[in-house]
Amino acid sequence: MLTFFTTAKAFQGHSAVIQRNALKSWKLLHPDVEVILFGNEEGTAEVCAELDLRHEPHVERHESGMKYLSYLFEQAQKLARHDYLCYSNCDIVLMGDFFAAFKKAKNWRECFLLVSRRWDTDVTEPIDFSRENWERGVRQLALNGNMLQHFHFVDFFVFRKGLYDTVPPLVVGRSYWDHWLVWKALAAGAAVVDASPFVMAIHQNHGYAYHPQGKEGTNEDSLAKRNLELAGDGVQQRSIFDATHTLGRYGRIRWSPFHRTMLSVPVQRVAQTLLIKSLWMRRRLGLRRETLDRAMGYKVEH
Repeated sequence: MLTFFTTAKAFQGHSAVIQRNALKSWKLLHPDVEVILFGNEEGTAEVCAELDLRHEPHVERHESGMKYLSYLFEQAQKLARHDYLCYSNCDIVLMGDFFAAFKKAKNWRECFLLVSRRWDTDVTEPIDFSRENWERGVRQLALNGNMLQHFHFVDFFVFRKGLYDTVPPLVVGRSYWDHWLVWKALAAGAAVVDASPFVMAIHQNHGYAYHPQGKEGTNEDSLAKRNLELAGDGVQQRSIFDATHTLGRYGRIRWSPFHRTMLSVPVQRVAQTLLIKSLWMRRRLGLRRETLDRAMGYKVEH
């Protein structure tokens, strides 16, 4: 099955709301899902006891107090009771489509990295997970906001234990570590699967008051520059643009040799223009996406 691992901010105010939402959503994916939460921030022990998470209070830190990604990955791969792991930022709500994507990738190939774009969504209240249709409500909230984030943002990483045998002393909470993880998977020969068409990963919007310069500071301060230097001065940086495969909306994993080209802004603009201009013709001919997929023998899943 699957072991999640992550680290969190103090469970105070809005951070407490969105972090609890994320952690609870992971636990509900399957009865055998394991969640390891690293760190001793305020409220962490209590949340771990309440949600039945494994609590690892100790984390090795940079002199600034920021946590080392290398320690998290090293310890998680040692402690996890499952062969497959997922590191996710602690503000990401994941749902049944994510777990279905994980199972498809696992059945398809042993060595892979599963990633996806995120939907930036304003979530201000605890999610009522007791509601039978809670996923539908969260999806609709994300769709209403219509904020599918750029391919450079990577917030979860699903992989087989051992893929990240070595990780440089990057720190979380600053930029560039996520792009290094994608590069490492590619350098190790793993298939990098972009599940964006299949998975709706909900990023719960939050502020950056913890940094004096806000979001910009997390990209440009000395710790961010240190992360970039450790990532080969930027050479060891890849994103979802560089995925080798795509998990399509109907559940098929396909090789994507032109993934970066097809997702470029100019190509996307042309594609959108063609879709708009051909709408009248496609309607007249009954050429809907589902109809074409069935005609080509693809299994249509909802």
